[in-house]
Amino acid sequence: MDASGSQWIYLILIAGVIAFGLGVLWWSKRSAGRPSESASPTRPVESSVVVETEPEEVAAEPEPAPRSMRERLGRARAALGGALGSVLGRSAIDADTWDELEEALLLSDIGIAVTTDLLDGLRSAVESGEIADPESLVVALRVEMTRRLDGADRSLARRADAGPSIWLFVGVNGVGKTTTIGKLASRETADGTTTLLAAGDTFRAAAAEQLTMWGERAGVEVVRGSEGGDPSSVVYDAVERAAARGIDLVLADTAGRLHTKSNLMDELSKVRRVAEKGAGVVTETLLVIDATTGQNGLVQAREFREATDVTGVVVTKLDGSAKGGIVFAIETELGIPVKLIGVGEGVGDLVPFDPSEFVDALVGR
Repeated sequence: MDASGSQWIYLILIAGVIAFGLGVLWWSKRSAGRPSESASPTRPVESSVVVETEPEEVAAEPEPAPRSMRERLGRARAALGGALGSVLGRSAIDADTWDELEEALLLSDIGIAVTTDLLDGLRSAVESGEIADPESLVVALRVEMTRRLDGADRSLARRADAGPSIWLFVGVNGVGKTTTIGKLASRETADGTTTLLAAGDTFRAAAAEQLTMWGERAGVEVVRGSEGGDPSSVVYDAVERAAARGIDLVLADTAGRLHTKSNLMDELSKVRRVAEKGAGVVTETLLVIDATTGQNGLVQAREFREATDVTGVVVTKLDGSAKGGIVFAIETELGIPVKLIGVGEGVGDLVPFDPSEFVDALVGR
């Protein structure tokens, strides 16, 4: 074979190798695109599909233990606690003892008149020898504070004969009237008293909605009027509906107003008069006071008592105030009993006022 023939054979061999390589490459790509016969076919997962699983059982959290009155009145207690601790740490009763006690009582908003009267009585007992040491002085203070609050009628009055009783709630803006009514409605309903709510605050935006929310929680009906309408007519309609349905109690909200505005105070008197024109009787007019306002609450109480014949006081937000002493000022200076106190946000945190429990929470035993 000559040289040219050898070259042709060499070129053919190279071409064959290249063709074989290309064929192997083509076959491997084709095989990679096919699913294996032994493998399960794969499908695209739709993102909108939600797989439901059995929920895990979660242990119910235990109900929190009810807080004691001492815990609820922590801030008010602290206002007296520092001074009383200092007094108890002394070996004898001296001038500094009286200064510390006076400052603590005034800071807790018991008021100048009540503070002076309390300390004058204790000074006399020390001078006569009835009180001989700081510990006895603190004990005597607690006893005297409790005594000043004892004896008042703190029950919420109801009419003895047939027909609905009306509890009218009054006070300035922002003290918690509507919330107090809602909590009280829940309590009365739980005790078996049939109750109806009257949304007599027709001026504050969303007041009726707020009361309706509380009514739904308590499972009681709420009578509403038009926004800006006559509050007297709303209360009157509520009383008539309660009488027609044999309902025992009507809790009537009123618009918050400044105690310095005589025309607004006159309107409250009208609400009461109109409420009693029908089948109901106003057995309670409850003034709601925010404890954080301190001595200003005493001014409010005087004005509202003159305008609406207040029968009792509800002191709210005592858990957040250091001015728990306002209770003493209201009762001893005005003779109006505190009937309920608010010591928290829960329905169960509106409680009847117990003088002994209250003083023990402030001063301790």
